[in-house]
Amino acid sequence: MKRMTSAEAREMFLRYFEERGHQRVASSSLIPHNDPTLLFTNAGMNQFKEVFLGLDERPYRRAATSQKCVRAGGKHNDLENVGRTARHNTFFEMLGNFSFGDYFKEEAIAFAWELLTDVFGFPKDQLYATIHHTDDQSYEIWQRVAGLPEDRIIRLGDKDNFWQMADTGPCGPCTEIIYDRGDQYRCEAEACAIGGCDCDRWLEVWNNVFMQYDRDEDGDLNPLPRPCVDTGMSLGRLCSVLQDVYSVFDTDLFTPIIRRTEDLADKEYTDDESGMAFRVIADHARACTFLIADGVMPSNEGRGYVLRRILRRAVRFGKSLGIDEPFMDELVDTIGEIMGDAYPDTVEKADFIKQVIQAEEERFHRTLDEGMRIAGQIIDKVREDGGNQIPGSDAFLLYDTFGFPIDLTEDVAEETGLSVDREGFEAAMADQRQRAREAREDIGAFDRQARLSEVLDGLPPTEFTGYEGLETPATTLRLVAGNEEWRAVRTTSEAGGDGTQVYLLADRSPFYVEGGGQVSDEGTVAVSGEATFEVKAVEALPDGKILHSLGRRLAGDGPLQEGDGIVLRVKDTRRLDIARNHTATHLLHKALNEVLGEHVNQSGSLVSPERLRFDFSHFQALTPGEVEEIEDRVNAAIMANLRVDTTMTTYEKAKEMGAVALFGERYGDEVRVVAIDDYSKELCGGTHVRQTGEIGSFRIVAEASVGAGLRRIEAVTGRYAIEQARQLELTVAQVAAELRTKPEDIVNRVVELQSRLRERERQIGSFKDRLGGNLAQDLAASATDVGGVPVIAREVSVPDMDALRSLGDKVKNIIDSGVIVLGARSDGKVQLVALVTGDLIARGLQAGKLVGEVAKACGGGGGGRPDMAQAGGRKPEKLEEALSNVSNLVVATLK
Repeated sequence: MKRMTSAEAREMFLRYFEERGHQRVASSSLIPHNDPTLLFTNAGMNQFKEVFLGLDERPYRRAATSQKCVRAGGKHNDLENVGRTARHNTFFEMLGNFSFGDYFKEEAIAFAWELLTDVFGFPKDQLYATIHHTDDQSYEIWQRVAGLPEDRIIRLGDKDNFWQMADTGPCGPCTEIIYDRGDQYRCEAEACAIGGCDCDRWLEVWNNVFMQYDRDEDGDLNPLPRPCVDTGMSLGRLCSVLQDVYSVFDTDLFTPIIRRTEDLADKEYTDDESGMAFRVIADHARACTFLIADGVMPSNEGRGYVLRRILRRAVRFGKSLGIDEPFMDELVDTIGEIMGDAYPDTVEKADFIKQVIQAEEERFHRTLDEGMRIAGQIIDKVREDGGNQIPGSDAFLLYDTFGFPIDLTEDVAEETGLSVDREGFEAAMADQRQRAREAREDIGAFDRQARLSEVLDGLPPTEFTGYEGLETPATTLRLVAGNEEWRAVRTTSEAGGDGTQVYLLADRSPFYVEGGGQVSDEGTVAVSGEATFEVKAVEALPDGKILHSLGRRLAGDGPLQEGDGIVLRVKDTRRLDIARNHTATHLLHKALNEVLGEHVNQSGSLVSPERLRFDFSHFQALTPGEVEEIEDRVNAAIMANLRVDTTMTTYEKAKEMGAVALFGERYGDEVRVVAIDDYSKELCGGTHVRQTGEIGSFRIVAEASVGAGLRRIEAVTGRYAIEQARQLELTVAQVAAELRTKPEDIVNRVVELQSRLRERERQIGSFKDRLGGNLAQDLAASATDVGGVPVIAREVSVPDMDALRSLGDKVKNIIDSGVIVLGARSDGKVQLVALVTGDLIARGLQAGKLVGEVAKACGGGGGGRPDMAQAGGRKPEKLEEALSNVSNLVVATLK
């Protein structure tokens, strides 16, 4: 076995395939490009999905990658196994080689065998192959190419050795290479064998997927005209073998992170079960670092929610090691030292990544404190109700909302003599997973594109002319009609009258397709001397075809048909408004970096004719002074009338030029750089003005938070900035008129009125206190003796629950001993409050139980502490009867 570092193994793999005609392709982002069916990139083939589906073509037919992957949510979720096994990770690198209709089974198997045995030095007598039980071709190839004997080629079923992207579409058998690590790794099963157990002895190191079929809706397998190969090998698993260690966590990908965690915890790592916390922290720190580097931010939904769960899980394990302060950001630099050469983002964005992690950790520590408070309330309620078990639904609430692991809830419960309904908790967890699965499985993002691709098969991509002009002569290549069932039509007269959408494909088009935050163009298509139709929107298919969505007929009565010579025109005023806003976003991005710091990165945008929206990373609200300075800097660049130039170049040269690439965007080998003089350079495919002076003016209209560490600015430019200023002037004039003052005196007038209002509120409050005190005295005097207990059960007239509680407190302060139950009607509902003095609590009377019984009689519920509780009901007509029963409840309790 050739001992190698992880960096050497990664490079060796890529160079091997590069020397055999494969294009080395950079890892794509962990945020899947244009694929809502995936939460994260979870396999090497994800970035080639459209190629495998026949929706896209690349200038190469062989590729090799080291792909960043995360499996921690949705269908592929390894989160709970991390740290428990020798091979599961949330973040990992998948080494892969791919053939797009080029070589097939024999070459793929030969490549894998040669690389593993001759280059990496795997012992041949410890390698096995699994194949699909029907794949006689692979069986024969393994014997002939690798010389594997029959007993080391294992046939397995669909579950293990058949791969498919979805219920329909490309699929095929796969063959896996298994490394036998020896008896020292075997499990306790009597039949410890491939296919019979899942222990650490049998390590899957390589998987070759042979996509040779297209499964139709009837389940039939139809041979594909160009079979493809998709392979994958975990770099971590490979290194565990090459470095002769038990676990991926013992490789150089993890050991420096574990050593740094030892320093932070002041504890020593062991590779047994007690070291699980170290392994989880090391894995999760890598996942958090790479997710944030690719633009994922902590939030309560989607990818951000998964990131938050991973980070909080690591923090909880940190607590188990005695680390009670934020610490995860301390691991980011170590990860950069390990991975920085292959993934420079981990170093370039380290400061930003650390800021995000630290802010989220601090937030979680506050959340844990809140969770402990809620757990205390849940325990109090269980005990008040006479129970001995925390319901599973409450345990799940603590887990899902406050990040409490179930074992922590069980520990807290045990300390108070309670247990936890573990089955109920697991059921709630299962329900959540099912909802998440259904939410993702319902998305058929590629079905529509696949059907359209069939209808448009054989036609060339559309030439985009929209950078050069807004009008283009073109030829109609095809008309497509459909909302669900897509079909080609010869003329517009064949479809569209029944509400069916009609799309036009032409050989050329000036219409910009929505992308990079910029909305698509609108305009017209004219048939010479025949008719003019509205173009409502445009969309692009992955292979470069642009579809124009046709709207109403604007002129003429003739048809539009295949082969027609046409003229496509973009609505010029709308395009210019969009261009103003798009160029302004570039100026805004630069100004934010100058005013707030280099940590600011764009995380999303919307560029429409009316306004722009810009989301960016920052950890606190902008001050009025910062907003003003940012606005001034953008307007200064506009008034300088800077030149805007575009250049096509390679991605590497663009980076050398200092051009900014945006989080989560996928860039090809050739990119477009938009340079605003020497002020700003960004990779961008959008449309822009030629000089910044064309923007006119820039005005920020809103700045707010849209998530942890994320802010949003909304702004207007050009004629919309003028309109916004006019509206503000009109509003000011209307307010001044209502206040009977001049516009310039509005502030002084408002201050004066607020002062008067506060004085009136003070007077009213004083009056209410006197009234409340008098009412409290009357209520205290109305107490009736029930078995030696003073009882006050009355309906009162108060505006809200705060006033009801306040009145109850006043009565309690007057009497030395007693039970108080007050009720009020409001908006067709009942509000209730109950108070019990301390001497009577000792005799068994509890406010929570009393108010709960009264509320039940009023069609509601509630509860609280023994000394004070509140409740509500839906039947105000039952209030008098319910209050009259309080004396009976007191008697029953005393007995």
